Order: sequence, then structure tokens, then C-alpha cells
Amino acid sequence: MHFNQQPKLRLSMIALACQLACLAGTASAQVTDSTTVPPEDPKRTVVIVGKKIGMGLMVTEDAPKARSTITAEELEKQRPTGNAYEALEMLPSVNSYNNDATGLFGGGLTLRGFNSDQIGATINGVPVNDSGNFAVYPQEYVDQENTCSEFVTQGSTDVDSPQVGASGGNFGIVTCNPENASRVRVMQTLGQLNMYKTFVRYDTGLWADKRSKMFVSVSNAKADKWKGQGEAKRQHLDAGFNYDWDRFNYIHATLLWNEAHNNSINNLTLDELNKNGYYYDTSSTFAGHLTPVKGTAQNETLNTPPYYGLYLNPFKNAIFSATAKFRLADNTDLKIVPYYWYGFGNGGIQQKAVKEAGSFLPYDTASKKMTGNVDLNGDGDTLDTVIMANASVTRTNRPGLSVSLTHTIGEHVLLGGLWYERASHKQTGEMVPVTAKGDPVDDYLQNQKVIGPTGAAYESRNSKTISTAYQAFLQDTFSVGEKAMFNVGLRTPYVKRDVTNYANEGAAAYGTFNIERTYHTLLPQLGARYRLTADDQLFASVARNMRAPANYVFTNTGSNVQLVGGVPTLMKDVQAETSYNTDIGYRHQDSKYIATLTVFDVNFKNRQGNAYDPFTGANTYTNIGSVRNRGFEIEANNMPIHGWSFYGSIGYQKSEIKNDIVVGSTAANSGTLATNGKEMINTPRWKGGLSAEYQDGAFWVRAKAKATSKQMASLMNDEVAPGYTTFGIDGGYTFADLGLLKRPKLTFNISNITNKQYRNPSSTSSTNALKYPGVNSVSTIRYYLGAPRFASATLSVDF
Repeated sequence: MHFNQQPKLRLSMIALACQLACLAGTASAQVTDSTTVPPEDPKRTVVIVGKKIGMGLMVTEDAPKARSTITAEELEKQRPTGNAYEALEMLPSVNSYNNDATGLFGGGLTLRGFNSDQIGATINGVPVNDSGNFAVYPQEYVDQENTCSEFVTQGSTDVDSPQVGASGGNFGIVTCNPENASRVRVMQTLGQLNMYKTFVRYDTGLWADKRSKMFVSVSNAKADKWKGQGEAKRQHLDAGFNYDWDRFNYIHATLLWNEAHNNSINNLTLDELNKNGYYYDTSSTFAGHLTPVKGTAQNETLNTPPYYGLYLNPFKNAIFSATAKFRLADNTDLKIVPYYWYGFGNGGIQQKAVKEAGSFLPYDTASKKMTGNVDLNGDGDTLDTVIMANASVTRTNRPGLSVSLTHTIGEHVLLGGLWYERASHKQTGEMVPVTAKGDPVDDYLQNQKVIGPTGAAYESRNSKTISTAYQAFLQDTFSVGEKAMFNVGLRTPYVKRDVTNYANEGAAAYGTFNIERTYHTLLPQLGARYRLTADDQLFASVARNMRAPANYVFTNTGSNVQLVGGVPTLMKDVQAETSYNTDIGYRHQDSKYIATLTVFDVNFKNRQGNAYDPFTGANTYTNIGSVRNRGFEIEANNMPIHGWSFYGSIGYQKSEIKNDIVVGSTAANSGTLATNGKEMINTPRWKGGLSAEYQDGAFWVRAKAKATSKQMASLMNDEVAPGYTTFGIDGGYTFADLGLLKRPKLTFNISNITNKQYRNPSSTSSTNALKYPGVNSVSTIRYYLGAPRFASATLSVDF
């Protein structure tokens, strides 16, 4: 069975999306968001962040730069198990995709050619990118039922954004406040593949002091994989506490806790797809252990493809933060945001065939081999090869603090402050036995760890990164007359990577070594907005962004780190990635509809690329030179006309790599790849979205379409992921109150209704799929596959 090749994107469909959205008209409404009004008005919890138009996919914007926002009205229509990436899928130039239809298995995202680990991510202003490699895990952070808005600044990070790894703008999540009235909300979602999610939230309402209120919610979700055996399980807790003296003085605190346990979905190569079909996945039967016999060798063999019970991603994490704001004077406000981020878990293919002899420390420098032996199967000898469970384990402890002052002088609003954090990032590779059924004795690889002859636990890696980051920031926003507004800002991110690699079996020859590097630069921003009329405005911005190298470059032994005279040495410094982002745009925002057109130009310097093949464990990390990315984005939305409302978006971008890449240093592999002029991976030229909704009182229904043109899967553009279009339909009905049951609501969601088969490249830095003169090595290119049609229904009731 061959993988279905997808047709080219029909540009006429995207053009129609824009035309339909631009032709409709209506009135405005207010947006509920995260900041409360003063306790003197306890019946409302509202702040105006812009006029909402239509169905929650746009709000009016006044910032002198490109920005897109979706609100709780849109999030409530989506499947409750969805994650932050899926919620943004309709926005122009946001290329998001999930590993499954529920969102519980995670996914990927690119924005104007930037991968998700190049985009700053925050929740209530707290950074949530991985402190080591800047990765983002959208399924972990917050229940969608507690999310009030998500926003994207496509061209630049905000001046006070706490980031040292965001060269491509940022996206943020704002959680909902506790309600002013006491309430219990219960939601039950059921769907195909044995999917369910139970969500319960309790709001205390305002306490007797008329200043305090809180909420706590818990949820439990599960879904089977859409191909192969295995499942995703997720338990989650969110809590929030608000204490408001008045609208200018308050403390808002949140706690977000998550534990997930997933069997991973196998990402396939094109050859595997063509040979084995779209639903090819992991092995369903464990290869098994051999009966131990002393004096003879039992050589156990691994499953190919990996056994599903040894392809796991167990992880738990917690984010605590508080926002304290105080009015020091009529024109001066102080904001303090302390936070703490904790994470622990592992991921990847855990199955590993381990030889009992010569796989453990100590290391002999003369023979250049490990000499330690361990009887793994208990038969009294060390002659065997035994299947064990081993993976990359990560522990993160990350406290931080941001302090800022806002001071108004005449027409000038000055914002200045400091941000500091110290992230401890411990990365190990413990190993535990595998049961007769093929399961690790402990999914987290902590109980029954194998101890080597040195008395220390076996480690396939063992390093600790202390990342000390801070920045100062200053911004002046001022008006000139009634029409013009300017924004001038500067931030100074600094990060010190203090990396200690401890002696371990994965890099035995290198022993224990330490590498320290610092990265810092000045990042200026300039923005302007000019009102042509009360409804029309022009805006422009120029911003410089940066991204420090990931921490694993300093422990990539045999490549970035090599032995020179027996001393572990970083062979070449990877430079911080920088980018200049220029936006020029036009907004029309009247009482009937809004539309935004943005033209952008992005120049990358020292762009970094990384790729990981889970079957070989091979990593590469390097600067790939300069890249230019240009294009435009259009969004349009309206309020209902006779119950109908439309949203349309379209984005076009043309990326161009400016350098060739030298590959290899051996006689058999020392050529140059002619990547100059090629397009970047996961950067489709065209991306469009259309949503058409009808609402009549308590009933609503909407259809939506997302179209993505072909994407390059390698930097040489010699393997391509075809374009595709997917369709979905959502709807619901809110019933009248029935006794104690308040606002009963039934909704349904159907995704990928045409059962479209499509793929997205899983790596953004795979170099070449074919061999070239002097280049005999090729990249293993793998793909996220689109999940088939999926239906679910949700019943929500308040008490």
C-alpha cells in the first residue's frame, strides 16, 4: 500500500475565504479576559482588551506591530482535549499540526518559518519553553476550559517577555479568573477511540471580604492511539486565587499541575509509508525474554518496529506563578511576577539490548573500552544480551522573578524592569529491568535502577545544566497628536550556560568535564501606528530577536565535544541565532467588521538547526547560515448578519536559504550541499483558513477548513510533503435551566471529516534525502501523520 499523495493547494478556495470574511458586516462586543474590575462592582469580571468581532477568532488590535488573538468564545467551541497549538490553527502563517485528533499526544508548530523551539511561549507572563532546548509541549500546560485567550505576536517578542530563546516572536496563554459568583461546573466529553475527559471546576465566588475569590479544577482524560496499540492518559489540576483591593492593586496567583502517560505514535519515513501503509505503527507483541541459563549466552533481540510498551512518554510538571500589581502613585504602577516551574519525566524509545560484559564503567583508557560487567538476568554469568528499559530522563527546577515599573509622564508611558531566573536542568539516562510482558518495572526509570561495578547507577547520559538568565528592559510608548503613536524599546537578554557532564556509560571516554558559555546582546524594537480615520490605521515595526544555543550542544560528545590530547573540548562555538523582523500593516476596524493586512520581512543570522533520529540516537546541532523570509498575512472577521458570521485568513511566505552546507570530513563523505536558494523546512508558501458559523438563539453550528500548501522536508528540498486541506464541523445547543441544573449545554466536534491522509515533517533541519557528489550520507526524514476523522460530544452543566 502506497502513501496517498496529496493534490496541490487550491488557491481559489483560500481567496474565497478572504472574500467571504471581508464582505460581511455587524456590531461590536466586549472581550472578557484576565483582569478583574474593582470589588466595588462584584457582579462583573471584565476587562476590555479590544472589541471582539464575530466568533472569537479576532479582536481589535491597537499595537504598533502584528498581533493575533483568539478568545474564550472560540476556545469553548473546540474539543475540550485540544491543546494550545490546535487552538491557533486558523491563524495566518501559523502552521500547526497534532499527532492525533484529541490533542493529548502533542504536536508541532511553525510560525513564519520558525519552529516552536524558536518561539517564546508564556502562560500569564511566565516562560514555559524548556530551559535546555527551548522546546514547547502544548498538551501539558493548562486545561482548555480554563483558558480565556491566546495571542501570537508574529514578528517580535514583547519588550518585557522573559525569553533568551525566542528568535521568532512569541505566543501566550492567559488563564481565566475565578468567578465572582459561586459555581460548580461539570463537563463530560466522550468520543471515538474510547476517548473521554471528565472536568470539574469549583468557584468559591467572592468571599465575605468582597476582595477574595478562588477556583480549583480537576480533569481526567484518556484516548487510544488512532493507529497501533497504546493510549494517552492525562490527569490535571488548575487552581487560581485572586485578592483585589481595587482595580489598581491586586494579587492573582495560579497553580497548574499535570501528569501524563503516553504510548508514542510512531513517526514514519516515506519508505516505511510506501512499504507498510498509513496505519503502520509500533509492534503489538513483545519479543520476549529468553530463559536464563548459566554458562551459555542468551542473546535477546529487539522488536522492529519498537514494542509499543517500550515507546513511552511519562511526564509530570507544575507551574506556580503570581502577579502582584500595586499603584505607587497616580502615574506609577509596580508589577511583581514570581514563578516556579518543575518538571520530571522521560521520553523516547525505551527498549535497549544491553550486553552484560563491557557495557558498564569503569573505562580503560588503554583499550578504550568499558570493562565493567553486570549480570542483568540473574543467571550467574555475564555472557548475555538482555532487553532493558532505558531513556532520557529530565528533571527541571526553575524559579524566576520579573519586576517592572510603569510610569506616565504627559504623553509618554515608560515601562522598565528586570527579569531573573536560575534553571537547574538535570538530564540522565537510567536503566531498569523489563517484565515478562514487556513493560518497564517503573515507567519513570527510578525504581530498581541497574547499579554498575563502580557503585553508581548506569547512565546513558548524565549532565547538569545551570542556566542563569536575566535581562533589563525599557520601553517608551508615546503619542504625537491624536493620530500617531510610537513605541521605542530595548531589552538586554543574558544567559550563562554552566554545563557539567558527569562520567557515564553513554560517553565513557570523556569522563567528567565542565563547559561554560555566556550569550548576550542588545535587542532594540521600534514601532509606529498612525490613524488614517477612526476606523483605519497603518502600523509598522522593526525588532531584533535572539536565541541562545540549546544546552545539548555542550554534551554532544564525538561531534561538538571531542577529545583533544585526552581533554574534552568544545570544538566550535555555536553562535546565538539572531533575526530582524519587519512588519508593515493596515487595519480596518469599524462597527461591522475588521480586517488586517500585514507584509513582513525576516532576516536570520546564524540560524541554528537540530535533528534527532529516535532509532539511531544521532544528533546534529549547527549554525546553517542566513535565511530570508518574506510574505504577507490577511485576517478578516465580522459579527453575525441574520445569524451568519465568517472568518477568513490567508498567509503567503517565501523562505530562502542564503548559504551552502558543508557535509562531513571523511574522504567518503566530504562534499557540499547546494542549499543556497532552497526553501526552509515546514514553511509552506500558502496557508489559509475559513470558518462559517450560524447561530440562532441557543443553537449554533459552524464549518471550518484549513488549507496548507506543500512543505519541504529537507534543506536540499529533495523530499517534499504534499499540500492538503482538512475540514471540520462543530455545533451545540444550550438548554434552559432545569431546577438545580444551570446552563446545560451539549456540543459536538467532528475533525477531518473527509478522512484526509497527510503528513508534516517532524524535523526542521534534516539536510538531504538523496546522495550527491561527495555526499554519501542522507538524513532519516520522518513525518507526523494526520489523524483520520474523529467525532466527540461534550455535555456541560453548572450547579
